[in-house]
Amino acid sequence: MATLIRGKISNKLSNAATAVSNKSTAKVSGMFARMGFQAATDEEALGFASCDDLDYDHRQGMQMDILSSDEIGGEGGGDGGGLEGDSHYQRDGTGPPHSASKDGGSNNELSEVKPKITAWEAGWNVTNAIQGMFVLGLPYAILHGGYLGLFLIIFAAVVCCYTGKILIACLYEEDEDGQLVRVRDSYVDIANACCAPRFPTLGGHVVNVAQIIELVMTCILYVVVSGNLMYNSFPNMPISQKSWAIIATAALLPCAFLKNLKAVSKFSLLCTMAHFVINVLVIAYCLSRARDWAWDKVKFYIDVKKFPISIGIIVFSYTSQIFLPSLEGNMQKPSEFHCMMKWTHIAACILKGLFALVAYLTWADETKEVITDNLPPTIRAVVNLFLVAKALLSYPLPFFAAVEVLEKTFFQDGGRAFFPDCYGGDGRLKSWGLTLRCILVVFTLLMAIYVPHFALLMGLTGSLTGAGLCFLLPSIFHLKLLWRKLQWHQVFFDVSIFVIGGICSISGFIHSMEGLIEAFKYNIEE
Repeated sequence: MATLIRGKISNKLSNAATAVSNKSTAKVSGMFARMGFQAATDEEALGFASCDDLDYDHRQGMQMDILSSDEIGGEGGGDGGGLEGDSHYQRDGTGPPHSASKDGGSNNELSEVKPKITAWEAGWNVTNAIQGMFVLGLPYAILHGGYLGLFLIIFAAVVCCYTGKILIACLYEEDEDGQLVRVRDSYVDIANACCAPRFPTLGGHVVNVAQIIELVMTCILYVVVSGNLMYNSFPNMPISQKSWAIIATAALLPCAFLKNLKAVSKFSLLCTMAHFVINVLVIAYCLSRARDWAWDKVKFYIDVKKFPISIGIIVFSYTSQIFLPSLEGNMQKPSEFHCMMKWTHIAACILKGLFALVAYLTWADETKEVITDNLPPTIRAVVNLFLVAKALLSYPLPFFAAVEVLEKTFFQDGGRAFFPDCYGGDGRLKSWGLTLRCILVVFTLLMAIYVPHFALLMGLTGSLTGAGLCFLLPSIFHLKLLWRKLQWHQVFFDVSIFVIGGICSISGFIHSMEGLIEAFKYNIEE
């Protein structure tokens, strides 16, 4: 009897200690979350694209999809029924099996603690996703679009805000009592629901392909911008832009050995702060030359050949839809999602418009693809070095996300995998799996060498995957899943967005591909 009492007391003390430990961890993680170490800290929303597929350490550092469990009062015999919880994102809402008591009784009751984020923290995520490094290409869009380019910055903000809301609406369905219930968890789930029952996985494959293309293209853009910035920062050095790109890629090769992004994610807040300082410096320099602004250069004409590329640039700078379902699911008050989307996109629209206009007025027809290349040599070198550091530190996020999607799709999809698992029984990466990662890094380098044009690549990505994920697919999904509940003006908006998005996507893709093919031929001949 005494032994049994001591056992129960020991179990309760152990459970209490475990609960305190977990709560402490949650508080520390929440503190880091409020400091900015969250899944959307990288501006292009690239790590978030597969946030529900990344490992525990990545989510622990990035504070997006952490699920932990606290055991309260569970009395068990013998071993006391230790704490068990799912540390991974549970797409289907299922968790690990709860431990049962020795006497065959019911499972121990577990209370899951889901660290949630506030509307302000969610807004921080979205803001960083749509107001990041690639806004440096917006003045170049004004160069070829004039006032129409400014209008498109506003129009894209309105449309992306609307499609983000309707995408979240597709996650919910009404129950028997007329209450909205969240029945889906991700963009892929929505796509699969639209294609069911005839093609239950087709939609998910389409979204995954678009996601992989966007992630890989973003990796290429980071290499391109690194080579471009270094070359223009030190023009007197006998090193070409291609050579700088090779040097940058050599520094990125360790990404192939990454097992998680916990360490890398800790730099994300510093990167964001550095980028904010850089934007302030650029705007301050432009304001200092306000007397020389070329207002007469801003016109209503457009460059028919290059303006479609500008559309892709603008659209790409607003891409965030891919991670919105996961973000909304992690908010303390999902009802505040719509309000959060409004003020983040209004702020992005104002800041992007002012930045693009002020920068273009300062340099007019001499505006370059990356606006910092227009700065005086002394300022340019310092600013560009910060941008290169930010680009190199941001590269692991889309790279690791792309690797995770590829591995899950082709190597870890159970019996449906196309190739054997690239991880051994002990969890270590096999040599040929490491080789495939290295090949992906080298592929981004080759693309950056043969097509070293930041605006063309950004325009192509925005026209192809940006328009698809932000304009076309959300409107189709909304019409398909909620057709009977939509009012006539909502149907009109969805159809209009689909048509306009389709036209912009096709025209931007064609013109971007023409420019890329010409650039590729030129570099091959050279």
